[in-house]
Amino acid sequence: MQLPQTPSFRLEGRRALITGASRGIGLGAACALAQAGAQVVLAARSADELEAVCDALHLAGHQATAMTLDVSDTDAVQKSITAAGPFDILINNAGVNRPGPMVDMSPADFDTVMNVNVRAAYFVAQSVLRQMIEAGRGGSIINTSSQMGHVGGIDRTVYCASKFAIEGITRSLAIEVGEHNIRVNTVCPTFIATPLTEKTLADPERVAWITSKIKLGRIGQIEDVMGAFVFLASDAASLITGTSLLVDGGWTAG
Repeated sequence: MQLPQTPSFRLEGRRALITGASRGIGLGAACALAQAGAQVVLAARSADELEAVCDALHLAGHQATAMTLDVSDTDAVQKSITAAGPFDILINNAGVNRPGPMVDMSPADFDTVMNVNVRAAYFVAQSVLRQMIEAGRGGSIINTSSQMGHVGGIDRTVYCASKFAIEGITRSLAIEVGEHNIRVNTVCPTFIATPLTEKTLADPERVAWITSKIKLGRIGQIEDVMGAFVFLASDAASLITGTSLLVDGGWTAG
């Protein structure tokens, strides 16, 4: 009897682009893919921070390259990705938040969040996708969404709107590119201790509310999300597309 074999979670021979990779979840995703054997290209605005991360990855024996890039600059995105590609994996992670009551949100706040979280993510994916299709070897696009792309949140009307949009883009794109063996999914974390959530997690009352919603009873750490990116990037997820992997500690369970 021949037993079925688990598909590999390893990523040797694959090139991955990770945006927002200098810190937080993007840094964790870059480390996770590099540790799984991928060649990683780390994109962010801060050249110094990127070089420090790449140096640390090199010292650990991994393959990493820095790409200084403002993802909100669509022309620069297209030029940089075209020059550096093609890629087999995209972690579309760069994001911002401007939390606060809706009555206090300014048009500038709205535009900043939507331009980075939706518009930039859309055109980064477009630039990577064009080369993926031309290369003809399939691929995996993973958009960093949020549990707030599935539920509402206090002081997060704009952020929720941006992440609900990413969920819609992901599903539609999965339908478009399935014929090219390109998979498109989201990873949806709960509150993770990162620079993006630092202000929120400095408020004891807000932390108490957050932990009351997380059924596992704790704030997430970057390491809690890393395996999700490796899984969706790998052959172990070869029949998974157009869906969301919620890493939310049970928040959305009810």
